Amino acid sequence: MSEISKVMKQVSPKKGTLILILAVLLTGCISGYFYWLKLQYMPVDLNDKRYIDIYIPENSTARDIAKILSDNNLIRSEKAFLYYCKKTGYDAKLQAGHFRFSRSQSLKEIVQDIAEGKTVFISFTVPEGYTVEQIGQLLAEKGICRKEDWDEAVRKEYNYEFLKDVPQGVKNPLEGFLFPDTYQVDENVTAEKIVDLMLANFDKVFRENFASELENHSIYEIITIASMIEREAAIPEERKRISGVIANRLKKGMPLQVDATVLYALGKHKEVVTRKDLKIDSPYNTYKISGLPIGPIACPGKEAIRAALNPEKHDYLYYVARGDGSHYFSKTHEEHLQAIKRYQKP
Repeated sequence: MSEISKVMKQVSPKKGTLILILAVLLTGCISGYFYWLKLQYMPVDLNDKRYIDIYIPENSTARDIAKILSDNNLIRSEKAFLYYCKKTGYDAKLQAGHFRFSRSQSLKEIVQDIAEGKTVFISFTVPEGYTVEQIGQLLAEKGICRKEDWDEAVRKEYNYEFLKDVPQGVKNPLEGFLFPDTYQVDENVTAEKIVDLMLANFDKVFRENFASELENHSIYEIITIASMIEREAAIPEERKRISGVIANRLKKGMPLQVDATVLYALGKHKEVVTRKDLKIDSPYNTYKISGLPIGPIACPGKEAIRAALNPEKHDYLYYVARGDGSHYFSKTHEEHLQAIKRYQKP
């Protein structure tokens, strides 16, 4: 016999009925409370997907945040918010920042996003072949950071192994290593943090994809070659062929004579490189120096790096732009001169 049955036998029928009624009422109240609570966790309006910007100040308590959300009609009940935060332990994890929510989100989803710090992010894409200078201009145009802050950030020292080979005299020690990609950053991100994020991305991509292929080359040499390929090859299919030309000329001790290095030395873009331009005195001018330029001339992407590590095997030593983005490749200087007459305007 159960304990409840024993108790019921010991009381009078009237008292037993009263206790039963109270028990039913209590059970109903508890069930009703949890049903009410469940309703409070639901979205305010499942069909309203418009985003509302929420700013949670530093040192805000769970109660402060509950009021902000309630004032913006994003939750049904402040009490339900506080109960859920305390029950789950999220009350000690709620973060400050700029968040974006809609009334179609449940209370649980909103709490979790705040606790995980899913603040509003800004997205930007750095194209392959951009220089450090161009990246700074891009970020300034998008209002992500000031150009002055960027210039200061790229002058700082960063603790990455691949930067230890950078020689003295380069225009920018980080050139070549700010990996082109799409990034998402907090709207309050600093220029220094962006630089570090891009360097860390380069480190990860290179280690995972290319570290085992280095053989007798240093990372710095490969990125320098890849940067020239990136700036010279408008057509992806020509990357490895241009890489082959660079490799062939290096083997023969010929000057590389890459126009893109002259433009980098000049510090500006030009459609036509003149004879006067070719005379610029610079460790980047591959018309005047032998071997590789002193450093990278742009930030290459993954495919340009792959081409630098895997040059096409051929006998070409020259190439000239056809005017449509492609190049004509030649094996002899005489053939090259004929190609210049054919494809380049006087």
